[in-house]
Amino acid sequence: MPTERITFAGHDGNQLAARLDLPDGPVLATALFAHCFTCSKDIPAARRIAARLAAMGIAVLRFDFTGLGHSGGEFANTTFTSNVEDLIAAAHYLAGRNMAPALLIGHSLGGAAVLRARAGIPSVKAVVTLGAPADPGHVSHHFEAALPEIEQEGSAEVMLGGRPFRIGKAFVDDISETALAPAIADLKAALLILHAPRDETVSIDNASTIFMAAKHPKSFVTLDGADHLITRAADAEYAADVIAAWVRRYVTLCPPAPPPGAPEGVVRVTEVDSSGFLQDIQSGPRHHAVADEPESYGGTDRGMSPYGFVSSGLGACTSMTIRMYARRKRWPLTGISVDVCHNKVHGQDAGLAGDGKIDVFRRKIRLEGPLDQEQRTRLLEIADKCPVHRTLEGSAQITTELLT
Repeated sequence: MPTERITFAGHDGNQLAARLDLPDGPVLATALFAHCFTCSKDIPAARRIAARLAAMGIAVLRFDFTGLGHSGGEFANTTFTSNVEDLIAAAHYLAGRNMAPALLIGHSLGGAAVLRARAGIPSVKAVVTLGAPADPGHVSHHFEAALPEIEQEGSAEVMLGGRPFRIGKAFVDDISETALAPAIADLKAALLILHAPRDETVSIDNASTIFMAAKHPKSFVTLDGADHLITRAADAEYAADVIAAWVRRYVTLCPPAPPPGAPEGVVRVTEVDSSGFLQDIQSGPRHHAVADEPESYGGTDRGMSPYGFVSSGLGACTSMTIRMYARRKRWPLTGISVDVCHNKVHGQDAGLAGDGKIDVFRRKIRLEGPLDQEQRTRLLEIADKCPVHRTLEGSAQITTELLT
């Protein structure tokens, strides 16, 4: 997916560093992602979700809050309210590019921030939270021991995730005084809550509180087995898949109509995990699948193998071709099933000259309904006329271009 590195002015004028992940085709909608407390825009879960949405035609802006990552400003001078203002500033930047966000996604404290920011971003139709606290004050347990020093000195340096951060009194006062319940009740957007039952950082009780405070439409999906940061690739992939499936109901994704005679389109295949073989397959904004290899071949068996997709294409095309012919003839065909298996055999075994191996696809077709023998024989002949059958039987040409 193409990515733009950009900056925009935050709540206090400091430049905030951001990535805008773009679809390869037209932008059908835009999402704004808010990361967790003291994290950055580049956490694995954010990257995975952004990639999945971009494949659907949804651009995703993820940025570092003031004083974090590559953004300017002092973290010690920020508050929960300033994070919300940074989100609204990001939305204004996107609106200036005619990309006003329709979707807000927030992880942990970023989830609380998007719930609060929604009122200031009228273009938003849907909100997603991942491991979000129902009360922003929840984060104070990360630096509870430093609270007396912060109260007395005005700020204190604390270690969070192995890194030093200076927490100011204004931040502590702000999170303690902020109540999210009114904002959640008045969200005026569809809400999806994703939370891990065993989240040790933000307990799942927070998700229940948010869900009960929200009005419909609202959904609650558990991320079984995930940790708070959603660090496992499989958990991030699952979260991305759930968000992608859910968002279609609330955010309109209308690709422009192709011109007459245009080809079917581009199927984009993207590697998900460089340590295995899992692949994302996206055909247009609506159709998504995953390909993989069996565990015995070093894969994780989360999707069909490449030859499985070839076999499924042959089976689907066979069934469709038979149906079109029977429908035109008005024959009493009530159901079709096609079993396809693939193997490689020696040419001599297949009755062909030469010792080389060839690909053999074996089809077993089942036709249901009160068809006579002549009709069944004819439909079997029609099966061999399906376009994918002809492609596999013929000599298809594949051209390859290496992109830079």
